[in-house]
Amino acid sequence: MIISRTPFRISFFGGGTDYPEWYRENKGSVISTTIDKYCYINLRSLPPFFNYNYRLRYFKKEEVKKISEIKHPSIRECLKFMDFKNNQRLEIVHSADLPALSGLGSSSTFTVSLLHALHTLRNENITKKQLAMEAIHVERNLIREKVGSQDQTAASFGGLNHIVFENNGNLKVNNIFFSKEDIVKLEENSILLFTGLQRKANLIAKDKVKNIKRHKNINSLNEISKLTDQALEEIFFKKKIDFKKFGDALKDQWELKKKLSEKVSNYQIDQIFSEAYSKGAYGGKILGAGGGGFILFLVPKNKQQRFLKSFHKFLQVPFRIDNTGSQIIYYSKN
Repeated sequence: MIISRTPFRISFFGGGTDYPEWYRENKGSVISTTIDKYCYINLRSLPPFFNYNYRLRYFKKEEVKKISEIKHPSIRECLKFMDFKNNQRLEIVHSADLPALSGLGSSSTFTVSLLHALHTLRNENITKKQLAMEAIHVERNLIREKVGSQDQTAASFGGLNHIVFENNGNLKVNNIFFSKEDIVKLEENSILLFTGLQRKANLIAKDKVKNIKRHKNINSLNEISKLTDQALEEIFFKKKIDFKKFGDALKDQWELKKKLSEKVSNYQIDQIFSEAYSKGAYGGKILGAGGGGFILFLVPKNKQQRFLKSFHKFLQVPFRIDNTGSQIIYYSKN
């Protein structure tokens, strides 16, 4: 029995520049953190009492004899990638602290967590970087989803990081060091709201990728890249966090992100942001591809009661910063 635990992420700056279609010719980097909300994969050998070789539990149930019959794309392609055979009887059970299709990198976190568990089943040690690169390969080249590369990297490494994507496909993860006091302040000044609006991130991502070569989006992505560099210097490399400046930068990131695709926002979402700013939020952005899911706002503590009263219909999800990355939290040969 093996249980892997992999954190979800919150992306602050740089989203859009982590697509290979962009960073193989331009500069790509993001600033993000993982949080104490997790994806779990429970993996074990399946007893030989059933007329199937793979039993899968996620939001659906599958019981199949062959890997090729598996409908879940990540499970199927991860097993193929690692050259598992049809006679390798396995049970794979997924559970998570947060819903899918919500903007916190759930699909990539699933892939990272599954690969980690499968490597452990084979008694193979895997580095955080290798885990991230394998998850990117599975999603981009095998499943053929138009996803970026930040989610897999954040989930593998964990922590508050500046992640750089190089032209040759390499990636570098630079940890951002804050005092415990500032980490607590960041957590306390952050409000994570779940809108309940679920969306297909891959469809929005396809639209963004299609638009990358357009002059308008080239300008926007260059501005996002500059904003990321500016945030590093003026917010994250300072001894103390200026949350007003942080919020203003998030506002700018959100406005630039909306220019990447018409699917990123809509009237309902725009109304949420307008209301949030009127109730004291310094700034905010939709997490992930856009279109719904979770929204992060920076709100000073003395205005949070009034702010939350306006958004009582939405679920608030308190969180803490996670520094562990993907882990095996249980392993037994029995």
